[in-house]
Amino acid sequence: MALCNPVVVVPGITASRLRDEYPASPEIVWNALKKDFRRVSLHPDDIRYELIEPARVRPDAAFTVVYEDLLEELRYNLSDAEDRPVPVYPFAYDWRQPLETTEALLARFIDEVIDRTKLLGHYHRADYADEPKVDLVGHSMGGLIIAGYLANAGPDARVGKVATLGSPFRGSLEAPLKITTGTADLGESEPSASREREAARLTPALYYLLPNFDGAVDPQDPGIPADLFNSNAWQESVVDTLASFIKNHGVERTNRGERVTRAAELFDTLLQSAKSHRRKLETLNLSDCRLTADDWLCIAGVDAETRVTLKVESHYNKPLFDLTNDDRKNQWQSKDDNARFLTGDGTVPLRGAQPAFLDDVCLVCVRPKDFGYWEVKDRVLQRASGFHGMLPNLNLAHRLIVSHFRGRAQKGTWGRAAPSVRPSAWKPAISGLTRKDD
Repeated sequence: MALCNPVVVVPGITASRLRDEYPASPEIVWNALKKDFRRVSLHPDDIRYELIEPARVRPDAAFTVVYEDLLEELRYNLSDAEDRPVPVYPFAYDWRQPLETTEALLARFIDEVIDRTKLLGHYHRADYADEPKVDLVGHSMGGLIIAGYLANAGPDARVGKVATLGSPFRGSLEAPLKITTGTADLGESEPSASREREAARLTPALYYLLPNFDGAVDPQDPGIPADLFNSNAWQESVVDTLASFIKNHGVERTNRGERVTRAAELFDTLLQSAKSHRRKLETLNLSDCRLTADDWLCIAGVDAETRVTLKVESHYNKPLFDLTNDDRKNQWQSKDDNARFLTGDGTVPLRGAQPAFLDDVCLVCVRPKDFGYWEVKDRVLQRASGFHGMLPNLNLAHRLIVSHFRGRAQKGTWGRAAPSVRPSAWKPAISGLTRKDD
């Protein structure tokens, strides 16, 4: 039996532990239970480094509660014998940083995984070194990092297959909510308190999750841009917060006018970097990476109430976000195919989960009800973290990924097509996958 490629699992935003290596005994400053917002906030003068110095915060490990089941299931089900294990590596990273930084680290990590796999006797005997590749799994923002890595690597990408879970390729409306208020459901932890607002506004990666799908922003005044990558679409409070950070923590003494100018420039830089990355994903051509649509399993969560649009009012000729729950919808059960798109996984709208480099016919949709009767632990975690955050714990998702990497549908594995996709037109990456219609 042919060996599966080694696998790298890329977690979502906030789902890697961070530790401060400056103390003699390194100290965890971010994990599932501890969230030290001040210690992980970045400095307005140089967002590569921490607000509170001296410090040296580094990634530690992926969250066990979210990814342990996925890692163990892949290790067990991809290996055909105990003495022929398929390596499955979690890739922890500093989720605060621009995605370009993380993509470069992922490229080096893939090289390392390949080199380590060459040292395994059963891979050596199978001539793995002749054309070494890895398979990649990305949850949430992890899928964007994978897509960005492939866009950078082009034909040099050493990737066989990809599976993504709930990745906001065209963004999530929870991102502007988080930046604006500090509270949002991004899926890897319980909705947070407003004390996160300042930290969020200085977290570059969060801007990469801003939505740009059709209908994401509904300006109530023609003078307000519908593009959240345009700083003129935002409330002034974001720049005010950045100016306050510069006042309190900036190295140079400045007057208020200078601080506001610097803050506006910083905000625009964060937005334009994210916009450039989104453009890179929108123009990604899989064939340039020696991949086809059959090599990419794109799983999207549906049938959960999800914010599907953001109304922007005009208040004294300035934008004001209407952050009510009226824009959270779930019309998956509607008879109207267009209305059925008004759903998602609780964090990522279905339209935000549709990558530009794959046709709608390739999407595989899963529902919260796909959690089995015996997945009691997962149901408890789902209530705490939402469907989006617990997608990596869904047994059906495990079976889908294993089926994709092994090249055949496992028994008891199914998926759903996106709305309006006819049965004869559905083309998931898994050949012979059972289609379930609700």
